[in-house]
Amino acid sequence: MKAPSPPRSDHMRRAMRNLLLLVLVAIGLSLAALPRIERSFLAKTSDRESATLRIATESLRGALSRSEALPALLAERPILTDLLHDPTNVGLLPFVNEQLRQTALTLDLADIYVMDAKGLTIAASNYRREDSFVGRSFAFRPYFTDAMREGRGRFHALGLTSGQRGYYFAAPIIDETEILGVVAVKILLHGFEETWRNGDNTILVTDPNNVIFLSDREDWHFNTLGPVADGVLAAIDATRQYPLERIRTLDVAHEAVAPSVDLLRIQTREGPEEYLSNVGLIAAAGWRVWVLTPTGPAIAQARQVLALLILLSLFAGLVAALFLQRRARALEQQAQQRIYQETLIDRVAERTADLNAANRQLLQEVDERRATEDQLRRTQSELVQAGKLAALGQMSAGLSHEFNQPLAAVKAYAENALTLMERGRQEEARSNMGLILQMADRMAAISRHLRNFARRPQEKIGPVPLIPVLEDVLSLMDNRIKAAEARITIDRPEGDIFVMGGQVRLQQVLVNLLANALDAMETQPAPQIGIRVAGLDSGRWIVEVRDHGEGLTDDTMAQLFDPFFTTKSPGKGLGLGLSISYNIVRDFGGTLSARNHPEGGAIFAVELDDAGDRVAEDEVAAQ
Repeated sequence: MKAPSPPRSDHMRRAMRNLLLLVLVAIGLSLAALPRIERSFLAKTSDRESATLRIATESLRGALSRSEALPALLAERPILTDLLHDPTNVGLLPFVNEQLRQTALTLDLADIYVMDAKGLTIAASNYRREDSFVGRSFAFRPYFTDAMREGRGRFHALGLTSGQRGYYFAAPIIDETEILGVVAVKILLHGFEETWRNGDNTILVTDPNNVIFLSDREDWHFNTLGPVADGVLAAIDATRQYPLERIRTLDVAHEAVAPSVDLLRIQTREGPEEYLSNVGLIAAAGWRVWVLTPTGPAIAQARQVLALLILLSLFAGLVAALFLQRRARALEQQAQQRIYQETLIDRVAERTADLNAANRQLLQEVDERRATEDQLRRTQSELVQAGKLAALGQMSAGLSHEFNQPLAAVKAYAENALTLMERGRQEEARSNMGLILQMADRMAAISRHLRNFARRPQEKIGPVPLIPVLEDVLSLMDNRIKAAEARITIDRPEGDIFVMGGQVRLQQVLVNLLANALDAMETQPAPQIGIRVAGLDSGRWIVEVRDHGEGLTDDTMAQLFDPFFTTKSPGKGLGLGLSISYNIVRDFGGTLSARNHPEGGAIFAVELDDAGDRVAEDEVAAQ
């Protein structure tokens, strides 16, 4: 006998414990990997900011290189040599000052000034200002001494007169082999700081002594990133490069977090700040350009990745838990489904038997309904025929009068013709014979209309000429129209009109509408009936029959086309005419409707599909 398996609940609990242990291990590994993730993001950030370092370095290098050759070019001006030979020339000095000022404005330079061999400023572009360099000695500046000794000078410092940081280029003014003096050019670099302030990074420039000369952090100006050597402060004081009281050493700690990636921790008044450092070199000036990127965004991204890993671990654990739970539920459902399947097989068999019985009953009902519809069609056809016969009965008196008149005229013309022939008046006798033929044609036409009207209609529907049908109807109703002394007005377009229908049944509909219009005005001495034939935008034709009677009430309108409904007095109608006409028009694919005219009376409208295209196709096929 097979050993019983342990309960599924024990399996489920063990699986859930193992799953929880795996999730905790995954979270622990993610936390342990956080330092490595942070270093990876710091390294990527450092690589990305190397482009910022290149831009800042190249911008400074370009600004320096553009101005480096200017002093040598200016020193070649003869007017400066003339001035240094005669410094007190009151006619020449103002001209040189103004020329220097115009050159500085044109080249966008801070200052241009000329010094003699002792360093005394003779002329300057800022001669108009109160802090003009004219009369001041700059012999202590290295750019002057280097230009006098080596033929080229450069230096960066805080201006003593202007108080602006700038970079100085200098070149000697030589007359043949004699050095008469020095021309110096000063450019300002604070515009770079304004540009750097718009970025997310901190950019600073340090000189060979590690002093911060440029930075978008104004509070770091003239601070150092490390200790200053013993003789550096004395050299700075001798050249008056920076104010000694502003030189302070920043508390900076360096840490390598990855190859070629350094982390700087700077202690400020507001607290410690951490930056990734990218350093570039401008060799000509001896400067180092530092791009300091805050580590906060990179650390935040690393922690977001850690949070994502933890969430993924939790999500994976949740998915696995749901899978285990659903698997256990699926096993339980499989056992239940085996029981349900047996029950369903029995129920399906029962339902199949019930459906077969229901289908047989439905088929029987369909057959009965078809038989009922056939019977209704036959009844409708018989009612149409009965209505036409009843109409013939009503017209019989008028028709007998219509036949008696031609017969009496035929008899009279025949007697006259005999008399005229006896007397030899052949032409007059022949005229009487023609009149007799006309009377015979008239009686034949009346007989033909009666025969067409009384014929049982066929079921086929096709193109029917509308105007000839309307003319036949008026001919059939001519006696009653004359008896009622009614006036008929017809509004119809020119040309042939073909509609979809059956000729005999369409005659029956129009006869019924015309008879109802006469009945509606039987008390009027001179009834008027308007018939209008028009085309519609929908591609149909409409035939409207309007009387000038009392119109239709709301109650009458509601049941106007119901069988056996009539407003006529007893004995004058069964109430089937409009109902039959409605069904006939519907069989044609058209509509029969009624409404009241705003000026009085009722309008019955028959809408039928246009059959002109069908007629054209039949003619083409016949050809």
